[in-house]
Amino acid sequence: MANLDSLNNSGTTGDATVKVDGNKATVTVNVQGAAETFKDGPFPHAQHIHIGAAGTCPTPDMDDNGDGAVSTPEAHPAYGMIASSLTTSGDTSPDSALAVDRFPGGSSYSYHQTVDVDDATQQALKDGTAVVVVHGVDPMNLSQTAQQEMSPLDDSLPLAATLPAACGTLNASQMGDVPEGGADTGVTQKTDPSSTAVGIGAGAVGLAAVGGGAVYLLRRHRA
Repeated sequence: MANLDSLNNSGTTGDATVKVDGNKATVTVNVQGAAETFKDGPFPHAQHIHIGAAGTCPTPDMDDNGDGAVSTPEAHPAYGMIASSLTTSGDTSPDSALAVDRFPGGSSYSYHQTVDVDDATQQALKDGTAVVVVHGVDPMNLSQTAQQEMSPLDDSLPLAATLPAACGTLNASQMGDVPEGGADTGVTQKTDPSSTAVGIGAGAVGLAAVGGGAVYLLRRHRA
């Protein structure tokens, strides 16, 4: 289990549970206070299990370039690289790191899916060094400098889209049952109808709203 604490002034919090059975893991993630909208659709929140590093969440002093935000590459020494992409459907490997059309979106959601985990991930879960990270920060919560930057993972996306927003180390538990999520899609999404859309900047190419939902550029990079 993990408590997901806010990063990069995102206001995003939540919790995660992972139940392993062989090379399969049933993952439940509950998120609140996340960035809500982009144009006319929900803000996509890439989320992953990371392994291979200190097994911790990044701290503000890891902001190497001084823009007031800890980017994904700057955070790698703390939580490592992607082991599993917690997508709502399809591939869950690191290749789907930025498959933002297959991640949950909006200000709050409950995610429940079964994903593949390899031997290294199983060992990290046993060792307490596996970390769940949720990405995507409202750019208005960032410094003026960070608001203008593009993502180091994909230069067609704004930095805000791929910044880590919440993080928690998975600790061993004797919990027997995993909380139930959405039965059909694996995601239950809630949005605040009184809120307004958040602009991410003119440089955010590759993201477009279609038919009240958002269709996002798929770029396969390791986040």
